Amino acid sequence: MDDTPLRDIADAVKALAMRIAPDLTMSPKYGGEVMVPDATQPNAFVAGVFVYTNHVSVEFSDGAAFDDPDGLLEGKGKARRHLKLDALSDIDDKSVEAFLRQALT
Repeated sequence: MDDTPLRDIADAVKALAMRIAPDLTMSPKYGGEVMVPDATQPNAFVAGVFVYTNHVSVEFSDGAAFDDPDGLLEGKGKARRHLKLDALSDIDDKSVEAFLRQALT
């Protein structure tokens, strides 16, 4: 873990998502923010960013279907998968951009 505040890590993930999908809407839900690609369908979110005590979780609604050759995504559920980030460098180290692209494009 580095000294970067977790809120700054979450903000960096959200900024990256907005660069990938400029029309993306971030909506407060479940104690974090979910990513809604189509504002006319606010319940059709594809991912979310949640700040916890010791990490930031980036969660993907259909992450089980993602291409994940390095096995970076965590979770065993039917559809959802997530990444735990505790340093700014984890955004690159855990391929957050590649997973966001799969969720948003």
